[in-house]
Amino acid sequence: MAVETKYVVVRKGEEKMSFASKKEADSWDKMLDLAESFEEWLEEGPVKLDESQREALGLWLAEHKETLSTLIKTGKRPQPKAVTTPEQEEKAAPKARAKHKAA
Repeated sequence: MAVETKYVVVRKGEEKMSFASKKEADSWDKMLDLAESFEEWLEEGPVKLDESQREALGLWLAEHKETLSTLIKTGKRPQPKAVTTPEQEEKAAPKARAKHKAA
């Protein structure tokens, strides 16, 4: 018999997500706190959104807080990170090592 430790994030009596580590659960809980703050703030805005729209938008803003922060600080959207496949990474690794050795 195996014993598993599970960290569960519960909101308003409802299980939202479970995690294998406390750090991940705490991070998710913080994100939900931020989403809730966004929802409350959106309710005060000039555009009337129903509860489900505020919830979805609040969660999306919280999930993208780094992008939002950069936009507010710089007035520009951050550059998207390149998505690479494992095969592309393998091909790039020898080139990166060669550049490093040449320096």
